[in-house]
Amino acid sequence: MDTPRIGNVLYAVDDVTAAVAFYRDGLGLPLTFQDGTRYAALNGGGVVLALVGADQDITGGVPAAAIKVTDVDAAVERATAAGATVLRAPERGPHEIRAVLRDPAGNTVVLYSALPA
Repeated sequence: MDTPRIGNVLYAVDDVTAAVAFYRDGLGLPLTFQDGTRYAALNGGGVVLALVGADQDITGGVPAAAIKVTDVDAAVERATAAGATVLRAPERGPHEIRAVLRDPAGNTVVLYSALPA
């Protein structure tokens, strides 16, 4: 198994374009990818700041670390065995397979992996 890593920190925003302008122009984070009004990724110097619009908000507006794993189903199984609660079961998104969990302390965590080739 590959070592999981924090791939991004997910922020739900009302307006992706306005949020990109703030984080890019106001705070200087370079924009690395944008999918219209659905999603944008900014380089946070080792961790991506992911801005998601309402149609891609999978956490109910709660900021969350998104951890990239090799196999989302297996990672969810391990996490629930360790005390996590599933908020959203693994599902196919536009760019990845993803699941949303609550850790034993109540924090929201997203697990994701690349779509199969």
